[in-house]
Parts: sequence; structure tokens; C-alpha cells
Amino acid sequence: MWVIDRHKQLENKMNQLRNGYTAYAETEELIRLLKRRLKKQNMNVLMDQTENGVWFIPIKEEDMHQEQNQYM
Repeated sequence: MWVIDRHKQLENKMNQLRNGYTAYAETEELIRLLKRRLKKQNMNVLMDQTENGVWFIPIKEEDMHQEQNQYM
């Protein structure tokens, strides 16, 4: 079994999100690190918590503007 460094996992997940793909995290440690990094970099994501982990779904800037305009 291969053990992947949690910071390497974090970078891989962040790259997925930056490229517009969803990322999934199972461990509390990785979830915590992702939340902290997302906040620090001011990235907007939806977080879908399941029994086994969290899906991080990127929100595009244009999607946010369209959604805001719907309510005006």
C-alpha cells in the first residue's frame, strides 16, 4: 500500500479545484487543510458533506454573478 503525503494530496486537490473539477476528501485532516487553504485563497466552493467525506465543488465567477442577478 502506498502512503501519500497529506500536503501532496492537498496540492493535488487544490489543482483539481483550480482547474474546475470537483475534489473529494475522506479524512478529517485533509478536509480541515482544504477548508483552510480555500479560505486563505478566497476560492468559492460548494461543500457537500456525506457520511464518508466531503465533496468540494468549485463555483465559477460567472455562475455566481448569474445567480446574484436572478435575485435582483
